[in-house]
Amino acid sequence: MSTRGKTIAFGVLTAMTAAVCVRLGFWQLDRLQQRRTQNAIVSSRSAQSPLSLAGLQGQDTSVTHWRRVAVQGVAEYSRELVHATRSQNGSPGVYLLTPVRPLDGSWGDTAIIVLRGYLYAADGRTVDFDKAREADTLRLEALLTEFPPPKPGQARMQSSPRAMRLLDRDTIAAMMGRPVAPFILLAVGDTVMTDITRPTRVPAPTVSDGPHLSYALQWFGFATVFVVGYAFFTFGGGAKRRR
Repeated sequence: MSTRGKTIAFGVLTAMTAAVCVRLGFWQLDRLQQRRTQNAIVSSRSAQSPLSLAGLQGQDTSVTHWRRVAVQGVAEYSRELVHATRSQNGSPGVYLLTPVRPLDGSWGDTAIIVLRGYLYAADGRTVDFDKAREADTLRLEALLTEFPPPKPGQARMQSSPRAMRLLDRDTIAAMMGRPVAPFILLAVGDTVMTDITRPTRVPAPTVSDGPHLSYALQWFGFATVFVVGYAFFTFGGGAKRRR
């Protein structure tokens, strides 16, 4: 292939690579906009006055997601489960899943699942449920979250009768022997661990732009490097060396 042909081929390859980088940069900017839109929704909902447990009946969880909820109910610690292999601040542990019966009886036999917090567990699944108890009647504030989309595999851990590998509503209902509400309430409060035998509240997701802008700038930077490098090679030092 002639020198001119090589230069053209190199130019085409450079243009294609730069175009891919630019496309990825705009993709990150699009993700940034989506995240900012979601952040605005989360901030707006969390700023609204707390809902009551009774007020959650019949509500679409996509509308109430991240709404604050005032929880007042009897904790059924004997039916408590754990979401295994969790971590907080680099330590292994579990999330406590506590069924609660509202004091006003608004949900009948349906259990309201409250994620009471993180609890240290060296093996990621075994804890002392009795020591982790709080008051018989829980009075706390929580954020409403949705169950995650179903994932393949066994939701229940066979090695531990009260541990779950995946959060699956139907599996939780089967393990607790009663219907389960279509949401999980994330208890809010002190996230600083002071006693490894007591639950520590799990931090709510932070409202931030994330890394998308920096990623976009990196992709645009890569595209610029390819184009400038090609120009230098073709019309600058590279051309002089070839002559």
